[in-house]
Amino acid sequence: MQYVYIVVIGLHVMAGVFWAGTTIAVARDSDIRAERFFRPQMGAAGLAFLTGLLLWYFFHEGAFGSMEKVLALGILTALIAAGVQGALVGSASRQLAAADAATQTELRAKMTRGERIAGGLLVITVLCMATAKMF
Repeated sequence: MQYVYIVVIGLHVMAGVFWAGTTIAVARDSDIRAERFFRPQMGAAGLAFLTGLLLWYFFHEGAFGSMEKVLALGILTALIAAGVQGALVGSASRQLAAADAATQTELRAKMTRGERIAGGLLVITVLCMATAKMF
């Protein structure tokens, strides 16, 4: 059973690091084409949520102490980050192909704004995961 824990934790960490890392990198440089990263980011987000559910089941089921409250805050901010990316980055990237040059500039600004908001939320998520054991 310990092998299952190791695999699930590894997948959770790798997916989360990819999602947060690419979100923060894209948010910092508007020249990076955010639309190229949107699908892999959402795939990593989905994997992070699924493995996170398994980890909650393995280690936190039936308990809701201070550690679980901090982790729940991190889960909430991650869910909001995924929603922001879907609403701002996803919608803008779908409109990008049919847009003229002026509209593309506006859409890219919208995607960068979405990545910045999501990046800030994911920093909170990472801080919650890193500090949950302290509470």
